[in-house]
Amino acid sequence: MLGRFLEFSLATPDIQASLEFYAGLGFSGADVGDAWPHAYAVVTDGRICLGLHQSPIPAPSLTFVKPDLLKHLDDLERRGIEFEFRRLGNDVFNEVGWFDPSGQLVRLIEARTFSPSKRLAHDTSRCGYFLEIAMPAPDLEAAKAYWEAFGFVGMDQPEDRLPHIACTSDFIDVGLYHPADLRRTTLRFEVDDVGGALAHLADKGIVPNGETPPGLRSVPAAALVAPEGTPILLTRSVSEHSA
Repeated sequence: MLGRFLEFSLATPDIQASLEFYAGLGFSGADVGDAWPHAYAVVTDGRICLGLHQSPIPAPSLTFVKPDLLKHLDDLERRGIEFEFRRLGNDVFNEVGWFDPSGQLVRLIEARTFSPSKRLAHDTSRCGYFLEIAMPAPDLEAAKAYWEAFGFVGMDQPEDRLPHIACTSDFIDVGLYHPADLRRTTLRFEVDDVGGALAHLADKGIVPNGETPPGLRSVPAAALVAPEGTPILLTRSVSEHSA
């Protein structure tokens, strides 16, 4: 219903600093087009694409591609969507955006802004396996129902060190967390050996510089903050995902 997930869009005041940071994490670049008038780059680990925008765009946002966007606006409004912004017309790149019940920005754009990456999903970064975009949700059940209405499948994860609801889809997974456990939207990764991963990152000059959630302070975990402010959480793998 939302279309195909494209990128997690981030606003950065220094795109080069962000690019160097993600290169240190083991991300690779993708070929971008000229849809945006500002400096723009995309990095990926094969599972998640991050759009780096050197512009004060509304961000961070989950950005989806919805072809023929204009034709779908009435249906979205019938679903109760209240657009935060609408940029539509013959002389602009059509896009709309709104906030979900938890305050997370969602954007729809009419076409891709970069070429598909050839990097494979199992070619993980130094952070390990990308698990999900983890978001604080004051009302977990309302947030779950909201994302399920858009085709996601919500599953309770009470046994996780940070109990949450995992909402899965064909293109991207989002996690819904109690705000006491997660304050800001975060990129969550799983890795077999957190200490080993941190040692490899230290070789690239990257060290933990973020706040580890209270529920993870007694177990192997680490929090990073990218130059543009994006929180990144590394936790120990407990599933078959790790490579």
